[in-house]
Amino acid sequence: MKSFKDHDYLAEAKNTHMTHIEDLILDGGVKGARQAILALRSLRDMLSGSTKAPVDVTVKWDGAPAVFAGIDPSDGQFFVAKKGIFAKNPKVYKNHDDINADTSGDLNKKLKLAFDNLQGLGIKDVIQGDFMFEKGDLKKEKINGIGHIVFHPNTIAYAVPEKSNIGKEIAAAKIGIVWHTSYSGSSFETMKAEFGRDIVPKLKKTKNVWMVDATLRDLSGTATLTAADTKEITDKLSSAGKIFRKIQSTVLKEIEDNKELNLILNVYNNLMVRKGQRITNTAKHASGLVQFVTDRYAKEIDKRSSQKGKDVQISKRDELLKFFNRKNVKNLKNIFDLQNLVVDSKLIIINKLNKLSKIDTFVKTKSGFKVTGVEGFVAIDRMEGGAVKLVDRMEFSTNNFSKDIIKGWDNPG
Repeated sequence: MKSFKDHDYLAEAKNTHMTHIEDLILDGGVKGARQAILALRSLRDMLSGSTKAPVDVTVKWDGAPAVFAGIDPSDGQFFVAKKGIFAKNPKVYKNHDDINADTSGDLNKKLKLAFDNLQGLGIKDVIQGDFMFEKGDLKKEKINGIGHIVFHPNTIAYAVPEKSNIGKEIAAAKIGIVWHTSYSGSSFETMKAEFGRDIVPKLKKTKNVWMVDATLRDLSGTATLTAADTKEITDKLSSAGKIFRKIQSTVLKEIEDNKELNLILNVYNNLMVRKGQRITNTAKHASGLVQFVTDRYAKEIDKRSSQKGKDVQISKRDELLKFFNRKNVKNLKNIFDLQNLVVDSKLIIINKLNKLSKIDTFVKTKSGFKVTGVEGFVAIDRMEGGAVKLVDRMEFSTNNFSKDIIKGWDNPG
C-alpha cells in the first residue's frame, strides 16, 4: 500500500509545528498537493471500513502549556521542558531553581507541578503532551441538569460526568496530561519524533496524574462513513485530481520556494479564516491579490524614514507583483479551488471523527455552555510516521476570536 508520506515536508523531526492539510498545497508544492489528496484518500478508506488504510488518527487537545518530560540523554537526569527543548541551546528544567530562573506566574506553577508529579512515571526517553489541568482548575458545573467536572485550559472546555469512572479519576488527580508524541535519540538535536504511538501503557500508573494518549482507538474495519459520505468524498477527490492536473508545476514550485510569495498567500488566505469566512469566489479572491500586495507594501514603505529604505520596499513590491500576471492568477484560482475541495473532504471526515470523542467538548459563553467539536485531529502515516492536521478552521476561528466566547485564562470561575 502506497504511503501518503513521500515528501520530506511531512517528515517532521520535532512536533513543534504541524501543517493544515489544505496548506500543503501552498507550502509543499506538487508533492505537498499529492500528499493532501493521498492523506484524505487514506482517511476515507479507513473510515469506510478498510483494514489496510495506512493511517492512524490522534485528537488535537486544546491544552496549555505544551510539556516535555523525560531523561536527558547527556546526563541521565529527569527534566521537564517547554518548546525551547529543541532550540540551539536546549532549555530543560531539572529542579525548581531551573524553573524559577526562566519562568514566572501560571507557567512556573504548572511546570513545577509537572516536574514533581511526572518523575514517578518511569519515562524512558522523552515524551510530549498538553497540560490540561491542575487540581485548582477543576470546576463543578451543571450541564443539561447533570453534574460535570469541567476543565478549561484554553478555548475549548472539556466536561466529564462527575459520577463516571473517568470523572472520579480526574477529581482525584493533581494534574492532567494528554500525551501525543514520543522522542528517542542520543541528543536533543538528533531526536526523532514518533506521533501517536501508545505512550500511556508504557508508564507507571499513579492517581496523582490523570493521563491519556491522544490516539483514537484503532478505527480500521469500523465503518463510520455512510455510503453517501464515501461517495461524496470520492467525487470531491476526483475533482481535486482533475484541477490539480491543470495547475502548472512551475507555479506550485515557485510558491513553495519563494518565501515572501508563500507568506503573502498564506497571510491573504488566513484573513478569511480569521473572519470565519470560506473562499467562495476563487476568481475574485485570486484577482484581489494584486491590491493586497500593493496595500501591504504601501504600509511597509510608509514605515521607512529614508528614501533608501523606501526604495528597498518598492523593489520588493515590484519584484513580487511580477508573479501576478494573467496566467498565474488563473493558476491561483485553480489552487484555491483545489484547497476548497480538500477542505470540503476534510470537514466530512472531521464531522465523523468528532462523534468518536469520549469526552464532551464545549465553549463557554456568557449564557452557558455551547457544544463544539474538538480542536482538530492529526492524521499519521502508519508506514512512514509523517503527520498532518485536520482542523475545522471556521469553527475554531469563531471560537478563538469571538468576544462572546470565554477563554480558560479569563474565566473568573
